[in-house]
Amino acid sequence: MKKRIRIGRDTIFLLVGGVLCMTLLASGLSLFFGGSLAQAQKTQSASRSQVGGEDETGPYEVATGWPQPLGHPGWTWGSQGGVFAETPNRIYIANRGELPIPEKAPEGYTGGYGAFGQPATSGKPRMENCILVVDANGKLLEDWTQWDHLFEGGRGPHHVKISPYDPEKHVWVVDDMVQQVFEFTHDGKQLVMTLGERLVKGEDDKHFGRPTDIAWLPDGTFFISDGYINTRVVKFDKNGKFLMTWGTKGKGPGQFDLPHSIDIDAQRRVYVADRSNSRIQIFDENGKYLSEWDNIRQPYHIMITADQHLWVADGVTNKFLKYDLNGKRLYSWGTYGSFPGAFWGVHQFSIDPAGNLYAAETFGGRTQKFTPKPGADPATLIGQPVKITQISSR
Repeated sequence: MKKRIRIGRDTIFLLVGGVLCMTLLASGLSLFFGGSLAQAQKTQSASRSQVGGEDETGPYEVATGWPQPLGHPGWTWGSQGGVFAETPNRIYIANRGELPIPEKAPEGYTGGYGAFGQPATSGKPRMENCILVVDANGKLLEDWTQWDHLFEGGRGPHHVKISPYDPEKHVWVVDDMVQQVFEFTHDGKQLVMTLGERLVKGEDDKHFGRPTDIAWLPDGTFFISDGYINTRVVKFDKNGKFLMTWGTKGKGPGQFDLPHSIDIDAQRRVYVADRSNSRIQIFDENGKYLSEWDNIRQPYHIMITADQHLWVADGVTNKFLKYDLNGKRLYSWGTYGSFPGAFWGVHQFSIDPAGNLYAAETFGGRTQKFTPKPGADPATLIGQPVKITQISSR
């Protein structure tokens, strides 16, 4: 005889209610976490399908075939002194002349002189096409060949920059070997100012000892790192009037061994890449020593971003390094090589307003363009250059 089981109304109500609650909860969680769960599943699926790989280009993808060839048969780009991206469609390249292509180029040659197995600095360039402007596709927009003669007698331009506080967007070019710093109009048609005496080195207020880089304050005051011979920082007002200098040869606080790059943070502190001392030194705007970060193999170029991080291009390890402004290393990527996406001595780098990265290689003899990978973590991308808005109370 089967025993009947009676279920009361209250029990049925509780059971149905429980099912409905679980359904609604699941739906809510799905709506709340839907995007994240779907993305995680997609990432896991992609991860399972991929084998090998070294993530050599970090959060970026290299733009192949950029820039386009010079267009002169038998010649290629020389050592690349610098690059500055004003916009995604206007990029300045500081090209240390042109180098002859060996009679037999190696298989897979991509246009960089480093692919021949020797640094671009070892070649014998002709000083032509030293300042070029290209578009987003690497196509030539402007060639400032009218100024090529300025670089004769040296090895070509060292760095190229535009002050973020100049509404006229004048273009500044530093030439270490010629011992001069040039200021051009935005279109390159006029030479506005020249600092230093051509091919004459010196330590006074009118000469340089192979200058390397430049950085500005909002009022136009600027600082030049000087350099391969001199071991100092020189400060000028907006009109190019000498104000002061600091630094001597050595390893102590405030001393230098090749100050190679310079930048300024939102607190108006001056950061100097003390390259051959394997450190970065920090000063106030009047040259007072504040602190230093050591154990950075050879900082070739530095840039402080608007989110107040400092990025370093290390010319020995061939890595990009991200630090907070206390000197804590947060992230790094990059590898040595002459193949697309690798580096051989990044001498200057720049970020355009769209987030694309441009890296000029002194030894590799090429400037490469990198675009952010889809879904890349923003914290791993090099940010926009700093815009200084705070006024010092000192």
